[in-house]
Amino acid sequence: MEIKGKTIIITGAARGLGAAMARRLASAGARLALCDLKEDGLADTAACCRGAGAEVHCYGANVSKEADVTAFMDAVASDCGALDALINNAGITRDGLLIKHKDGELLGKMPLQDWQAVIDVNLTGTFLCAREAAAHMASFGNGGVIINISSLSRAGNFGQSNYSATKAGVAALTVLWARELARHGIRAAAIAPGLMNTEMVAAMKPEARERLAAMVPAKRLGEPDEVAQTAQFILENDYISGRVIDLDGGLRW
Repeated sequence: MEIKGKTIIITGAARGLGAAMARRLASAGARLALCDLKEDGLADTAACCRGAGAEVHCYGANVSKEADVTAFMDAVASDCGALDALINNAGITRDGLLIKHKDGELLGKMPLQDWQAVIDVNLTGTFLCAREAAAHMASFGNGGVIINISSLSRAGNFGQSNYSATKAGVAALTVLWARELARHGIRAAAIAPGLMNTEMVAAMKPEARERLAAMVPAKRLGEPDEVAQTAQFILENDYISGRVIDLDGGLRW
């Protein structure tokens, strides 16, 4: 897919990986539809992208709410007159052990609300956004691309029952959608980042960041723009579909 002039939706675009992907695709000439929980949180990302010459539309939506997603996708289709790609990036964490048990005493359990909150945003949100985007892509009749953001944690990461479950689900959906949507000219692929140098990691103490980097065979954390570069590669390579690209510096869990 030629990126220049294409309408690309990015959810969770206010910061982190979403903002990095928006900046790179703006430089490549995309028309961007940026979404986050609150529209005003997109101001910095939008300004940067407009500074690169991109046409930018901003939307506030809770991706876990069907009505929000339907209205947001309808608005993009109406405002832009096209919908060529979706990057399903919105996600949250609510880390915690399944149970805490010590010296014969049960100290705690993962709260159901923490499980459900992550399922709602990371898995249901991915489903809803892909469903609505695919419906518009099929109606426009020009094909399209869906990129889901999975994670190294899809293999199972200590203290992340909820998050790991969603990211494994996202990977499975990617393969399924590539098969189902091919008849409409729509490709689906995913990126599974490992340990990335996001704002949260940047706020850690230097020694903590060094311990994280030491776990990676590449001996460094990944950069958000490397995720963005991978997204661009998927968009531009029309033979990539149904695959999850691991971007983890050689780290395996």
